[in-house]
Amino acid sequence: MSKNKNIPKPYSLDDEGDTNNIVSEPAVSILNKKDYPFKVILTNATQKPESQLTAFEKMHIVRDGVSKKDLELLKSKADLDYTMLAKALSVTRATLINKKRTQKFNSSLSEKILGMADLYSYGFEVFEDEARFNQWMARPNKALGGQAPYDLIDNQFGREEVKNLIGRIDYGIYS
Repeated sequence: MSKNKNIPKPYSLDDEGDTNNIVSEPAVSILNKKDYPFKVILTNATQKPESQLTAFEKMHIVRDGVSKKDLELLKSKADLDYTMLAKALSVTRATLINKKRTQKFNSSLSEKILGMADLYSYGFEVFEDEARFNQWMARPNKALGGQAPYDLIDNQFGREEVKNLIGRIDYGIYS
């Protein structure tokens, strides 16, 4: 049996100049599992964006506790001061300030911090610009009854409502 040299070969990265490939366009880079196009907020707690974490990964972070260092990263990315952050997390300002940098918050507060980081991570992803999203969070929104999204994120249900609104924006539904 003789081999026909005109039969196309499966695509191979080594055959860039070969015109007998089934696929002739250049190879597309595939993202490594740890390479994400969006930035991580809580860099000491996770390797991938909070909006991409599974429920089990989130549970593990909450049980382990979020450090003050991570809270400071969230504070910086969200462009909030301690007073605004305390209001959003429903705790006193002193609770946030008095922790040492490496100390971790209890699971209840860690859950709120992670929930807020998840919301901001998703917002940064959808808006593709941290500053634009932070401005959007501060502006009154008709879809939220004229309230600013920031004013609703002090509890789980408010964060859910804001996240749902971001989802509608992501899918192009008028909001």
